[in-house]
Amino acid sequence: MQKRLLRDTALASTLAGAGFFAVVAGVVVDAATQHAVADETQLLWGDTHLHTSLSFDAYLNRNMSADPDMAYRYAKGLPVLNPGTGARVQIETPLDFLVVADHAVYLGVMRYVVEQGIPTDDLGLQDRVRAWFAQRWLRGVVADDEGMAAFASFLPEPMSVEEAAAQPPRTGGIPAADAMSRTAWQETIAITDRHNEPGTFTSFIGWEWSSIPAGANMHRVVFTPNNAEVGGQFQPFSTADSNYPEDLWAWLDATSKETGAQFVAIPHNSNISKGYMFSETTLRGEPFTAESARIRTEWEPVAEITQFKGDSETHPSLSPEDPFADFETYSHYIQQDAPVYAVHPGDYVREALKTGLKIEARIGVNPFQLGVIGSTDSHTGLASAEEDNFWGKFPRDTTPGGKTAGWRTGPGGGPNGWSMSASGLAAVWAEENTRESIFAAFKRREVYGTTGPRIAVRFFGGWDYEAGAADAADLATIGYAGGVPMGGDLTASVDGEAPKFLVRATKDPKGGNLDRLQIIKGWLDDSGEAQERVYDVAWSGDRVTGADGQLPAVGDTVDITTGEYENTIGAPELSALWQDPDFDASQSAFYYVRVLQIPTPRHSLYDALALGIDPVETAHPLTIQERAYSSAIWYKP
Repeated sequence: MQKRLLRDTALASTLAGAGFFAVVAGVVVDAATQHAVADETQLLWGDTHLHTSLSFDAYLNRNMSADPDMAYRYAKGLPVLNPGTGARVQIETPLDFLVVADHAVYLGVMRYVVEQGIPTDDLGLQDRVRAWFAQRWLRGVVADDEGMAAFASFLPEPMSVEEAAAQPPRTGGIPAADAMSRTAWQETIAITDRHNEPGTFTSFIGWEWSSIPAGANMHRVVFTPNNAEVGGQFQPFSTADSNYPEDLWAWLDATSKETGAQFVAIPHNSNISKGYMFSETTLRGEPFTAESARIRTEWEPVAEITQFKGDSETHPSLSPEDPFADFETYSHYIQQDAPVYAVHPGDYVREALKTGLKIEARIGVNPFQLGVIGSTDSHTGLASAEEDNFWGKFPRDTTPGGKTAGWRTGPGGGPNGWSMSASGLAAVWAEENTRESIFAAFKRREVYGTTGPRIAVRFFGGWDYEAGAADAADLATIGYAGGVPMGGDLTASVDGEAPKFLVRATKDPKGGNLDRLQIIKGWLDDSGEAQERVYDVAWSGDRVTGADGQLPAVGDTVDITTGEYENTIGAPELSALWQDPDFDASQSAFYYVRVLQIPTPRHSLYDALALGIDPVETAHPLTIQERAYSSAIWYKP
């Protein structure tokens, strides 16, 4: 029985941005999603955010050897040398795809200056003198191991975010920097193409745009499915060009038209954006219009929800009724004299999804209709999201002893190696392991993130799922045929019936059992205010909810004296067919899945045992409930 209504054609076209809509089982999907329905998808794992020795901050913090070639070899499962210790290291389970995303600003410059010297052939006398002093200074910094202090000098100074963003970009600090960056870019894209093996391993050309006015993190990773022939026609847009995201999107649009390149930009570390990443206004203070919201959605379909510098799902002060909201919370701004951390709604993805509903109700377009992924942001060249095989943010904290040292100080204090989270991974449901297929999955948001474990998650929404579908062997076939996968839209029900959600999660074969499946709902109430609720929809064991509506904890088998645990609690797989008991057909809403593992050892416990110290001395959790976050499904009246 057909129960869905096609949305207003003009609005549908606006939200799609490009392409066309079709109706599959009464559910609105776009052309990219149609392709996923027609073909069987497979689960692929990757990291879209990895830095090498070409990033200026990585090089200044002792990564002088892990170049893009080594990063790809590690991701493929080959043994490599740890840039911090020189020891042989190897990923436990190889990745399916990788984006080397070095900072576009000063790309490759530090390494070039130290190892080859500043090219002076095209410089005038004054710039040659400046080059001599810059080269002498930088080589001295590296020789004396003063890179941390030098790195700190590049960090933003205290001032208002708006004032900092409006300042002219810093240029000309190192003579011939542009020429050195062009050389590094051409080398990088050639290496990336060389490592691409369609069907086996996918390498993507990418970079990081690192806007951080006054410590408000506005960073984006940008990647393209195109090859080096296309990538060689442009130099990555950097903060030497602009601090404003709108200028990045304009550059992406112009470059796409000029070269044929396709792009996705991924915001990351919204948790330390001082509220600006997902604000109701732009960094210039302008409210969203339908056109500006459409532009943002076109280029940024996905956000990074978890990584080394903490989790960006939500915060206890924003989600006080969510007992799992305080997870890998990172509270350290990247700036000089960093202030005490302050929570803002624009810092977290769950709040962004709610804010998007409010903006859409006002202007007709949702600028924050975001899928989610996890990635590392490693600066060691090692995509190390495995808790017992974690090599730190920088080579400086790649050893247990190195993690004891703090990085920066200020009124807000500073992090150390144990402040980092061994997280995360990007999971993609794609037809095949190729650049084109994975990129299409990002565009349609059929992606999700985990904090490291390879938890397999399927999530579908529709109206026609029958009892028993959650336990069916062909759950994916049923899911696609009767609805939309994660990242999709559901249209209004004729008779007001609540949609049904089909979800299954399977443990990492090498990891801990699963504690529970949750569906997080956000919606606009009748007054137009955004609300949220967390539903436990499936769990292990015979636990029952208490009078407070909360499900008891799963337990804890971690032995803190040995760093071992047992899978004697939890379940290897959980599934559910769930229907929203509080559904109101007139209210816009989103739904996403959160999967929790049983407690397992955190890297801080492993390090404490290796150091022979009381684990409490790390001042960080000894266990962790790893998790997966699906991209949402949106209900649109």
